[in-house]
Amino acid sequence: MFDLTPYGRRNQFFNPFREMDNLEKHLFGGLGFSEFKTDITEKDDAYLLEADLPGFRKEDIHVDVENNFLVIRAERTAREEKEEEGKTIYRERSYGSFSRSFDISNVDADRIQARYADGVLTLTLPKKVADTPAARHLEIQ
Repeated sequence: MFDLTPYGRRNQFFNPFREMDNLEKHLFGGLGFSEFKTDITEKDDAYLLEADLPGFRKEDIHVDVENNFLVIRAERTAREEKEEEGKTIYRERSYGSFSRSFDISNVDADRIQARYADGVLTLTLPKKVADTPAARHLEIQ
């Protein structure tokens, strides 16, 4: 079954990973380390997925297709503090690994295009073309 919504969002059964994410959000606020926000738009021939990844370098973002799932991973590591640059007295920016997965069973994975500009990763996900059976004449017996 095809569903471009983020993987795991529809399951209402107990999910320990979701519970840990919720606990992390409750205790530390913000998005936590496992999420970033996305918008998905359906067009006639493709889906457009836009993911907010501000502050990441292009080299730190990885997009992979694994078993009909699109996996977006990004990692941001803390800068090494150097004495000549001064001492950090307050740090709000989060560091760590971020990851999201999407079911793309209705997408032509070989034609996916990705670009990253102004902190937004934009993926064009072409829809699979439905195979239409060739017309043929049936002999009557």
